[in-house]
Amino acid sequence: MHAAAEAILTVANARMAGAIRLVSIERGHDPRRFAYMPFGGGGALHVCAMMREVGVATGIVPRYPGVTSALGCVIADMRHDAVQTINKPLSDLDVADVQRRIDELAASCQQRLDSSGVRFDAVREVVALDMLYAGQTHTLPVVLADAGQAPLTAASIRAAFEAAYTAAFGRVLDGIAIRVMNLRYARIGVRPKFDLKVLAPEGQGSTAPLGTQRVFHQGRWHDAVRYARLELPVAARIDGPAILEQADTTVWLEPGFHAEVDAHGNLLVRPS
Repeated sequence: MHAAAEAILTVANARMAGAIRLVSIERGHDPRRFAYMPFGGGGALHVCAMMREVGVATGIVPRYPGVTSALGCVIADMRHDAVQTINKPLSDLDVADVQRRIDELAASCQQRLDSSGVRFDAVREVVALDMLYAGQTHTLPVVLADAGQAPLTAASIRAAFEAAYTAAFGRVLDGIAIRVMNLRYARIGVRPKFDLKVLAPEGQGSTAPLGTQRVFHQGRWHDAVRYARLELPVAARIDGPAILEQADTTVWLEPGFHAEVDAHGNLLVRPS
């Protein structure tokens, strides 16, 4: 039974590793230059397996992996986006109408920010146009950096498009009409910055084991030492095989790996 369970886990790990390769190696990124950060209640059970499978040298287990998304919702900037279709050649574009649309979207998105009841340190906006050369299929997002400060003109829109096109493709195309497909607007409420060090363990803590647990891993049984993860002090080092327990997740530290607690309370997992 335990061999069958491990086989199922091996398949699950392989599928997750394949997804990581899809967004790293297959896009030209070397996983060895990145850290692997699991999140969610079950992610930390797979941290060592993913590091082995993909070749990542460091794993970062957050202080509270099971509530990472919830924490992000609380501390992240609040953003409201809106889009309107224009679909006109740049030569026929009514720039005054575009400016009017921007002003209306700004007011609408600001009303949404105001209704949230959240305090912001600042409010930013991003104005962009989806543009392309006539006959092309895919649009290019063109950010209008000075949309809120300087008057919008056809010339400034053309200059922004040509700069974005050059940055993306290395050159512009002469003699081909430019088309404006969509107006995109984002209004961002910037929240006060959150110092993650407030999550760090306080005091001396404890590295005393809670006991041991038999774990079947890679074809044989191991006596894994159990620890209360949140009681481990800063700079504490735990060697695998070990199980680190907390209310929102469980960390499985495989043989051949160790973990250290950093100044923010994260676990830094590395091969021994």
